[in-house]
Amino acid sequence: MSFGRLERRDSPKPMGEINMTPLIDVMLVLLVIFMIAAPLMSNSLRLDLPKSEAATPGDTPQFIALAVAPDGALYLGEEKLDAATLQQRLKTLGAGRPELEVQLRADQAAPYGAVAQLIGWCQAAGLHRMAFVTDADTAPTPLPKQP
Repeated sequence: MSFGRLERRDSPKPMGEINMTPLIDVMLVLLVIFMIAAPLMSNSLRLDLPKSEAATPGDTPQFIALAVAPDGALYLGEEKLDAATLQQRLKTLGAGRPELEVQLRADQAAPYGAVAQLIGWCQAAGLHRMAFVTDADTAPTPLPKQP
């Protein structure tokens, strides 16, 4: 004779939700594995790159410094020059050297026409790489609002 309960227990109901904890654990483990393995894979690629004599980097960047003073005076480096002499020097410097960069410093009060004319002289001399030197400490002034 067996003694048991007369009550019947219902079987457990199936879960209606996915348990996210094991999924998150697996994803974190995979993330750690990829974080460790990715640098190793990028450094394992060994290439024998071709050699080239033409693609050697230059020793120093080649540039000339031009300046326009507030009164419109023109300077090549630290030397003050008149317009005709500066044009001749630019032609001499630009002859056969298209990689030469012109670094242009113009005072805020310099006449716009003088700066534009200087840019034209540089382009006529074959100097097409222009860099405009500015002061990084000053913020630009906003334009006035128009009605």
